[in-house]
Amino acid sequence: MESKPRIGFLGLGHMGLPMAKNLHSAGYDLRAFDVMPQAVAAAREAGIRTVDTGAEAARDVQIVLTMFPSGQHVLDAYRDYLLEAAAPDTLFLECSTIDVAQAREAAELAVAAGHRSADAPVSGGVVGAEAGTLTFMLGADEQDLPAITPVLEVMGKRIVHCGGHGAGQAAKVCNNMLLGISMIGAAEAFVLGERLGLTHQALFDVISSASGQCWSVTTNCPVPGPVPSSPANRDYTPGFAAALMTKDLGLASSALQLTETDAHMGALAATLYARFTESGGAGADFSAIINAIRDGSL
Repeated sequence: MESKPRIGFLGLGHMGLPMAKNLHSAGYDLRAFDVMPQAVAAAREAGIRTVDTGAEAARDVQIVLTMFPSGQHVLDAYRDYLLEAAAPDTLFLECSTIDVAQAREAAELAVAAGHRSADAPVSGGVVGAEAGTLTFMLGADEQDLPAITPVLEVMGKRIVHCGGHGAGQAAKVCNNMLLGISMIGAAEAFVLGERLGLTHQALFDVISSASGQCWSVTTNCPVPGPVPSSPANRDYTPGFAAALMTKDLGLASSALQLTETDAHMGALAATLYARFTESGGAGADFSAIINAIRDGSL
């Protein structure tokens, strides 16, 4: 039986740590690193092998997986230490959500340095990361799929090969633009329903089985009660934080401008979420925007 590849795993935050735990539980030999000492300590407590530097995580491994906050972090790490530290033909698997152009630039840097590259941003939030049920949107060369797919299957339940380098990020930015728009729409519908005398449960029962049905209602319902697992039942503890939605909608806005796409709803959603995060909602689940809609603070 072919042995599992060694993986350098960089970025042990809310998403990265449970992803790393699932790989570790599946028998993968990890070299894990994060710039935050508490994140490294949490990984070590889970039995994951940790290292002292990012460069060390990239040495003597077959795959370098990154989960960083931004595209600039990815590009800086690639240029400053990762590409140089890695052995020739290492596969760089970028799972952060970053700008499409930056993802393609990162791929170009990796290939120019004698490595392989793929972008595989995720959808599913912390709950999906912990359960190993994430969806991966994969941008990669066809010949690299056999090396990538078994690794992603440990962390997710669905992998969609969207095309070449940058295609995964392109799919993610389109998906999250729609998600932001739909959550605002769902929140507005429930606030309107409240003012028209409807109970949350009655409106949910209609929407969840009618033409307004969407993930923002059936899975991440913005009001407490109808969906017990939704963040609304935990005082909007994320989940998927509004600050991250604001970031993703910013990426969508950049893509809209770059492609000269006339998308009014995407631009409006970006504006509304930016206002919400700036007024104190950054750390709440993105569904908490319903509170700002309810009190008219947007």
